[in-house]
Amino acid sequence: MNHVRRILTTLTAFACALLAFAATSPAAFAIRMPPTGGTGPTQARVQTVVVGGMPGWQIALIAVGAALAAALLAVLLDRAWAARRVHAPTT
Repeated sequence: MNHVRRILTTLTAFACALLAFAATSPAAFAIRMPPTGGTGPTQARVQTVVVGGMPGWQIALIAVGAALAAALLAVLLDRAWAARRVHAPTT
């Protein structure tokens, strides 16, 4: 039964990875097509963002929060895994 659970977990992980790839690939592989009927190559308009975005301290704060959340999750999972282990009786 343990092997079946491990296989199903692996298949679920692959399905999630495939779903994430399918969701992000249309934007990643998009190209800008020139309008039809033109006589030659066209110049793409480029606009820079002058105002907006996220300050560096907010990005750093998000990164620190994510790192702390990952560390907390790792500790909790390690403790849960250690609690499930069968310990040999000491005599």
